[in-house]
Amino acid sequence: MAANHDHEKDLDKIILKSPALLKYILETSCYPREHEQLKQLREATIEKYQFWSLMNVPVDEGLLLSMFLKMMNAKKTLELGVFTGYSLLSTALALPADGKITAIDPDKEAYEFGLPFFQKAGVEHKIDFFHSDAFTVLNDLISSGKEEGSFDFAFVDADKQNYLKYHELLIKLVKVGGIIAYDNTLWFGTVAEPEEMMKESYLREGRNDVIEVNNYLAADPRVELALVSIGDGLTLCRRLY
Repeated sequence: MAANHDHEKDLDKIILKSPALLKYILETSCYPREHEQLKQLREATIEKYQFWSLMNVPVDEGLLLSMFLKMMNAKKTLELGVFTGYSLLSTALALPADGKITAIDPDKEAYEFGLPFFQKAGVEHKIDFFHSDAFTVLNDLISSGKEEGSFDFAFVDADKQNYLKYHELLIKLVKVGGIIAYDNTLWFGTVAEPEEMMKESYLREGRNDVIEVNNYLAADPRVELALVSIGDGLTLCRRLY
């Protein structure tokens, strides 16, 4: 019964128009490769947070980010928006033993819910968690004079209306050749649908914010870009200068 419930939550957030195809991807390639602590964190988050558990990245996206970080030989990363930490734990597992993640979220309770899973996985020492809004921490990093251009990778899964403001700060902090990844850039597929079809206000507002972000990033000469139709949409920006 629990397994079926897990499938239902994973299928809530889908860009693929065939739930059967996503189910095939998850069952064939993703769940068998999912780290045990990630699996336990995912299941515990679903049980506690129900609908809001969809704020964690899905399993296929977590696996992609993990491989991507290893291919980059990333050691120093930023994470804006943690929730219970599925993407954070995916990152921590992918980084080398001396890797470091600066993780930022105003919701300390959700982070502490995930903390035992980081501890069991033996990666807690890689994480510096800041219970704060992102602007404060990012501006402090820049004003320190030591952190600009020092991060290999940044993952942003936070308030969509501030993505472009975060982008201007992250473009300073992530090194040339580094990656800034923005989550939810297809926003439940609504970016391709007329606004009048959006009955729920959160869908309509988020859609408009995400469309603005996508248009801006597509025209930003400072990055090369790939919008990947995985999860709820993932935009990868490689800093050029």
